[in-house]
Amino acid sequence: LPDQILDQWFESEPLKATLATDAVIGAMASPHTPGSGYVLLHHVMGELEGRRGAWGYVAGGMGALSQAIASAAAARGAHIFTEKAVGHVLLGKDGRAQGVVLQDGTEVRSKLVLSNASPQITFLELTPQEELPKDFVQRIQQIDTRSPVTKINVAVDRLPSFLAAPNASNGRPLPHHQCSIHLNCEDTHLLHQAFTEATDGHPSSRPMIELCIPSALDPGLAPWGCHVVSLFTQYTPSVLAGGRPWDEQARNAYADRVFDCVEDYAPGFKASVIGRDILTPPDLEKIFGLPGGNIFHGAMSLDQLYFARPAPSYSGYRSPVPGLYLCGSGAHPGGGVMGAAGRNAARVALEDFRCL
Repeated sequence: LPDQILDQWFESEPLKATLATDAVIGAMASPHTPGSGYVLLHHVMGELEGRRGAWGYVAGGMGALSQAIASAAAARGAHIFTEKAVGHVLLGKDGRAQGVVLQDGTEVRSKLVLSNASPQITFLELTPQEELPKDFVQRIQQIDTRSPVTKINVAVDRLPSFLAAPNASNGRPLPHHQCSIHLNCEDTHLLHQAFTEATDGHPSSRPMIELCIPSALDPGLAPWGCHVVSLFTQYTPSVLAGGRPWDEQARNAYADRVFDCVEDYAPGFKASVIGRDILTPPDLEKIFGLPGGNIFHGAMSLDQLYFARPAPSYSGYRSPVPGLYLCGSGAHPGGGVMGAAGRNAARVALEDFRCL
């Protein structure tokens, strides 16, 4: 349990609760949920430019990272097509993957197929079911994809000024503006209470909020004097109590609640908002193909990690279909901006390619 781990090292409850957010980030779990201590480890075991446990912003926004990868691939001969939806994986008479068929009917032939989509989309939607073992299909169907995350992107006309550390007279960003700011995290009990409300189908009345202002470090993301604010919030259930949909009224009601919380810490925040984009779990699934809205393509619980990700006997990136590989977050070692699953899958695929 993360709370037991944190109790061994720290005395300050606000510090313990803030650190505990990394044990539940993106997970429908509370700091009291057994096994969530691994999620804490997963988020602090990495490094950035040699600094262990460090995090960083991508210059130009997260899309710039995708563009950098695409440029590197194109420089080595890769052909990249966007807005070309895949209909299904093309299989030969021997059951091997031979490419993909696009939704417009175009066939793209290949000796190997690597899928960065989730295990559910890859194996339940894009692969002919008769080619997969029934127990494998059942396992993929049973993957826990619950997500508590609602992401709110905000445009503001001035820098938030927090009661705990008011802005400088010149309006320039201060050190805390250039870090992750955790709100409603004064006590681990608050996190557990927010989790409990969501398990009952109700968006948290006092949601956990991780607030970042990337434009404080990368001014090119917003016009001069303005900023973009990223609010990573939880807990929000995928399905609301009583089966109610996440309609515009429900979205806006929750976002208003989040903004009220931010306002308590930074008076004037609501008046500074000039635009917002609200992405609930169903929105994250529809727009980005994240099953259940889960940013990790499946919960990072101990029963869905290591040799069991995405399924026992298929944790080595190969699938029951020869020539079809899983290289996204649904494969080992799971989610996070690290590229480990893709790198490992590429090595396995290249090893098999040399044997063809």
